[in-house]
Amino acid sequence: MTTALLELLPELLELLFYGAGSLGLSAAALYAESFAVATAQGGQPKLAAWAAVMGAVALTFAYLLATDKLRPKLTEVGREFRSY
Repeated sequence: MTTALLELLPELLELLFYGAGSLGLSAAALYAESFAVATAQGGQPKLAAWAAVMGAVALTFAYLLATDKLRPKLTEVGREFRSY
């Protein structure tokens, strides 16, 4: 059983990396969007628009990382774990 878990360790680390990356990008997007709102309220619409676009890009990357990498890896690790 211990060797089986050790065999799953690289996949679990990859899963952790994808999850942390998606969470980090989502947090960066949230910060960029709140900065955009505060900047727009402060009277700098061009900077606010740039920050809003950067927040949208970060959120898009977070979504793509979660759906294209995290979800398939999660199902793969779940299947491998159930087979032991």
